[in-house]
Amino acid sequence: MSQPNAPWSRRDLNRMALAAALAPWWTPGVQAQSAPPRWQVNPFAWGVASGQPQPGGVVLWTRLRLDDADAAKRAQATEVVCELFADEALRQPVRQWRLSAEASRGHSVHVLADNLQPGRHYWYRFVSGHAVSPVGRTRTSPALTEPVRRLRLALASCQHYEQGHYAAHRHIAAQDLDLVLFVGDYIYESSNKQHKIRAHESGMPYSLNEYRARHAHYKSDPDLQASHAAHPWLMTWDDHEVVNDYANDLDRNFTDPGVFLQRRAAAYQAYFEHMPLRLGPDPQQPSQMRIHDRMAWGTLADVWTLDCRQHRDHHACPDLMRGGGRVVMGCDALNDPARSMLGLPQEQWLTAGLTQSQRRWKLLAQSTLMATSGFQTPLGRSAFTDGWDGYPQARTRLLQTIADARLSDVVMLGGDVHANVAAQLRVQPGDERSPVVASELVTTSVSTRGMSSKVMAQIQRDNPDIRHARSDERGYTLIDVRPDRLEAQFMTTAHPVMPQAELGVQARWTVRQGVAGVVPGS
Repeated sequence: MSQPNAPWSRRDLNRMALAAALAPWWTPGVQAQSAPPRWQVNPFAWGVASGQPQPGGVVLWTRLRLDDADAAKRAQATEVVCELFADEALRQPVRQWRLSAEASRGHSVHVLADNLQPGRHYWYRFVSGHAVSPVGRTRTSPALTEPVRRLRLALASCQHYEQGHYAAHRHIAAQDLDLVLFVGDYIYESSNKQHKIRAHESGMPYSLNEYRARHAHYKSDPDLQASHAAHPWLMTWDDHEVVNDYANDLDRNFTDPGVFLQRRAAAYQAYFEHMPLRLGPDPQQPSQMRIHDRMAWGTLADVWTLDCRQHRDHHACPDLMRGGGRVVMGCDALNDPARSMLGLPQEQWLTAGLTQSQRRWKLLAQSTLMATSGFQTPLGRSAFTDGWDGYPQARTRLLQTIADARLSDVVMLGGDVHANVAAQLRVQPGDERSPVVASELVTTSVSTRGMSSKVMAQIQRDNPDIRHARSDERGYTLIDVRPDRLEAQFMTTAHPVMPQAELGVQARWTVRQGVAGVVPGS
């Protein structure tokens, strides 16, 4: 096999991203298959993707689109060939897989490409009959003992299709990155007439086919396709992949848990069918699916992706007329030490991993803001029960673990709040006598509207550990991890995001090796 390729230039990446979005789907002379299907409509209209890189492998994904012209194929399995290459020109084949795209999985394809070289790029495509997919570029993670000098990633979250275009993904596709880290709200189940820039194709999803249609609609966006084709992704979810503010087996309408778990099972299956993931829903319990995971990047970093939805306790002090998260004061249930955001098994798994990690940086990717963000009011301090402020004892346990183990270089990476946030984390939030034990960076939304500037100013005023907070712009966060520092650039554009919007640097923040907390970057 050839040696690892040289780094790509920005021009190379732009060319590849454009090709991924616009590549022709029919090519004569592709390797023959037995009784190859004849397609009337491009079956690869939802693109390709890769994810969950490991030192010797990566997941490759596509899903066949079967329009009315190809309706006869919907109830049957369809043969797909996946081809992996060592070079951009596709002249150095590495491996080939012949697969069956099953109707029971929405004709999605997940290839567990293994026995690959660590720390190098590969190119891949899918073929079905005479139809050929766009070419994707992926990479494996470095060997576990390799003294890596750099990890570059894009942190992204919250991409309501109706509320703006995906200029952030167009920008991500053009970057020289190692991976994309997406931390929730990949789709939105809901709509809002006040903020509609472009429309969903259908109403609120409840069934498997309806969730499939919502994912497929999002996957049709060319900028999102280009982002997937350009880089491998690590992913976790938040609430809108199912329904707003759900907590474990309960939704905002207090639907019977047995009924709601059927909806959650449909949403989880559709999510798996559209993402480059190794594991899907549990066949015995289809409403359950493991999303939390851990990835090593040589000796430089451990990256955890956490699940803050599936296993959490129900919201404290709920409004019985309208469930979900809300702002409360004087809620004694918040102080219950048994309450958990992650669920105790996931907490224990994370604690064991953190305390045993020997890598320099420990990056915890989770779906929301960990720093406290409540207001001082005449009735006491407020708390928003859907975020970590609604699970303060679980937050204290995690930060106390970091303090007791004297762990350095722990950085929380989040999304959800539609704002760029840089913060320092203490075991006792807001108490200057409590030392800073970790750092936090939260990315703004790709497209979803943010809170008012007045609210954000009050949050920052009442929470001095939040060093930066802006909710008026959309985008993503570019993170560059090196042995001696972690640098973050908040890449943003005005809201709402228009099709040709350009992104610029809103702010730069740095975490220095061995020193918890964020400082302004240069």
